[in-house]
Amino acid sequence: MECPVPDCRGREPSALGRKLSRIRPWVQTGFLGVWLAPVGRWLHGIPGCVFHCYSCPLSSFACPVGVAANYAALWPAVWEVPYLLIGLLLLVGALGGSIVCGWACPFGFLQDLLGKITRQKVMLPDWMGSMRYIVLAGLVILLPMVLGFKGIPFDDQVVSICRLCPAGALEAGVPYSIQGFLAGKGWTMSWFKTGILLAFLAAALLIHRPWCRIFCPLGGLLAFFNRFSLFHLRYNPRQCVECNLCRSRCSMGVKVDQKVNVSGCIRCLECTTCGAVEPCFALPQKQSAD
Repeated sequence: MECPVPDCRGREPSALGRKLSRIRPWVQTGFLGVWLAPVGRWLHGIPGCVFHCYSCPLSSFACPVGVAANYAALWPAVWEVPYLLIGLLLLVGALGGSIVCGWACPFGFLQDLLGKITRQKVMLPDWMGSMRYIVLAGLVILLPMVLGFKGIPFDDQVVSICRLCPAGALEAGVPYSIQGFLAGKGWTMSWFKTGILLAFLAAALLIHRPWCRIFCPLGGLLAFFNRFSLFHLRYNPRQCVECNLCRSRCSMGVKVDQKVNVSGCIRCLECTTCGAVEPCFALPQKQSAD
């Protein structure tokens, strides 16, 4: 087998890594049937665990980001806590961290497909991942809370996470705009939101998963659990031959051989192609330095 990187020193990809790499696109495709199941709107009261617009004509579950922002806008008029949403995200995070980002998220799958069109990618510094927490605190919680305190319902707030969301533009804005265009009403989605969508699509060609890496508040929240979730990655330095295979397979730019289970990891498990990295389901153990 030809070595996938120049300095691989003859190491072949592990059998488990090859298998996971082959089945991941099929698993992602299968989950499209879960999030885009045309079962009506009776499930919209139940939040999902992936980033997906519930205004999409085919959507099944509610968007967890939209649910959180709507609840934040109710404060302090209505003291309600989204216990179902909080419990779901805590459960998903504690079990697998950000594994749903790499294997189940439809918006992440779209970015993976767009990323395959171009081979050369722009690498981003690690600190840009902190923007996700600014979006989470600012646009999802604080801004709707402040505007809600002033008596502005979430649907009437001019600036909100839903109005700036590229997933909403693609999954809801485009279908309804096409429907309106065919009905003679013109393009109904605002040109501002259309521009956001076009900019995102262009960025996804040059940057691997730009939304996930820079802006996704849900991905940032789930990635917080990566260090102590039951499902995690284990790096065995004694098996490492410094072949650089784990780094070359990681499209998120994570240096797995230096620090595993970091917040920048979406747990696509491509790094398990290297025999020194393996997936585990148990309490995480402190990594050895030798």
